Amino acid sequence: MTNPSRAAIRTAIVGIGNCASSVVQGVSYCRALGADAVGVSFPDLGGYTPADIDIVAGFDVDARKVGLPMGHAVFAGPNCTQVFHDDLSDQQAMVHRGPDLDGVAAHMQSAGARGFQTSDAPALTRDHVIGVLRAARAQVVLIFLPVGSQQAVEFYADCALAAGCALVNGIPVFLASDPAWGARFADAGLPVLGDDFKAQFGATIVHRTLVDLAKMRGVSVDRTYQLNVGGNTDFLNMSDPARLTRKRESKTEAVQSAMSAPLGAEDIRIGPSDYVPWLNDRKVAYIRLEGRLFGGARTNIELRLDVEDSPNAAAEALAAIRLARIALDRGVAGPVNAASAFLFKHPPQQMTDADGYDALLDFAGGGTGKDA
Repeated sequence: MTNPSRAAIRTAIVGIGNCASSVVQGVSYCRALGADAVGVSFPDLGGYTPADIDIVAGFDVDARKVGLPMGHAVFAGPNCTQVFHDDLSDQQAMVHRGPDLDGVAAHMQSAGARGFQTSDAPALTRDHVIGVLRAARAQVVLIFLPVGSQQAVEFYADCALAAGCALVNGIPVFLASDPAWGARFADAGLPVLGDDFKAQFGATIVHRTLVDLAKMRGVSVDRTYQLNVGGNTDFLNMSDPARLTRKRESKTEAVQSAMSAPLGAEDIRIGPSDYVPWLNDRKVAYIRLEGRLFGGARTNIELRLDVEDSPNAAAEALAAIRLARIALDRGVAGPVNAASAFLFKHPPQQMTDADGYDALLDFAGGGTGKDA
């Protein structure tokens, strides 16, 4: 149940795909099970629980979702993530028809049921989107658009600023980590968190942990890769290499930042490598590190990680939404470093995961997070 001592965190979601489905299911799941909910990241942050999140509006372009209440839209195609909570009768916010911009790649329109089926409804203008956010009294905007949607992400970021909303950017378009956008949010007195979620227990966090362990033990890492395959809409979208530039940059920097010294471009390869439809929302990551022990003795490690992709991201999104509300409560504006470093691959300020974890908890407990 919602915490009676706290006002709801009124949240709008942009992009009602698999990750949004897991977020919406997660809110209702936590309301229904309370302390018995399994696998919740940070059950309490500053007095807020995931059950305190209230989804008040959604934006999408797909005909199978536009015009539906959120509780129905998140189960519509092409979504294929695990259904772990099917009673979404409490999720009645409407999904509105947003603009396509660059959120719809050409190959996604010709991919049949697995791709996008764009709605014939008129797309909302900037003024209309701002009006929806204001009418819904949204406080936080969560972006889960397809990878490569630079124009679309910037469009919704601009709308969030105009509507007076904090922004949580879950994808690898750089906003919180871009000085110009960070300055715009600071000038508006609004917080921005991002960019590009690390999953709760996904390839990036595991890869970083292996690299950090090697560094602590004095092992010289000479080369590494992380190759990811999956079958959801995200992987289908990223089968076009033109959509992948920022994703590779984000994932690679997240691993490089954990190294004692960055590897040369020829010695590191990280990112999505193939789309396998029958995997659905499963992501399989193949991670390899090669290095040298004492005296130059050779060592290598290979690891295979198999996860349900979208709940893995949603767990961290539910934390980020609450941190954005805490920032609003405290009048923190601009990029929130301490609330971003642990949760995102490309934060404004990279930290070790241990330091990022401590910074997040310190911020939730009362720190400003501006100069962590």
